[in-house]
Amino acid sequence: MTPEVLYEDNHVIVAVKPAGVLSQADGTDAPDMLGILKGYLKEKYNKPGNVYLGLVHRLDRNVEGVMVFARTDKAASRLSEQIRTGKTTKRYRAVVNGLFPQKEGRLEDILRKVKTDQGFRAVIKNSISCNADKKAVLDYRITGEGKYKGKDVSLVDIRLETGRFHQIRCQMSGASHPLLGDRKYGDRTFGDGKKICLQSYMIGFYHPVKNEYMEFEIPVKQETPWNTFTEE
Repeated sequence: MTPEVLYEDNHVIVAVKPAGVLSQADGTDAPDMLGILKGYLKEKYNKPGNVYLGLVHRLDRNVEGVMVFARTDKAASRLSEQIRTGKTTKRYRAVVNGLFPQKEGRLEDILRKVKTDQGFRAVIKNSISCNADKKAVLDYRITGEGKYKGKDVSLVDIRLETGRFHQIRCQMSGASHPLLGDRKYGDRTFGDGKKICLQSYMIGFYHPVKNEYMEFEIPVKQETPWNTFTEE
């Protein structure tokens, strides 16, 4: 697989992870971004032996999005610190079921990661009752409304204040607006659950060496159901 690289230098590489590709290998033969980019760097620069590449954040397998990787230990440490202290910026867009009464809003919930027969998922709790329960907060803005297969759908721009497991998927479902294609959280509009209508479309961070703020963004997908909206 040839990766879509948005930026690279001696310290970082920014690339687009397609939906269906893992962020990091899970012990199976499934393709993963870390391995794909290591192969890309090894071939491009004719590097012998192992290629170092640091994974500093992840995206769910069935989510498309922009990711930054570190090409040195120093860059990995500094990027990880930015993520830990909230100095990075990440924005998402999603296609969800239904229309919203207000064009902007905030969702605040308590989430817990639980194991089921179908793997891990997040669930909303009424209050914090154990150390595994975490507060989850996101802000959303409606940027388009339309119909898909006769159903009302909305295009939503999302900013995470916290970064919990399956946070967007769980909170939107809990608000009665599950993401299209997200079978785990209640939608069976299309597909087999391997691709859901969620894009991590923008990432911003400070260059780990130059300390310059950088942003990278990908456009809305030009395919159904992404292209069914009149954006506001």
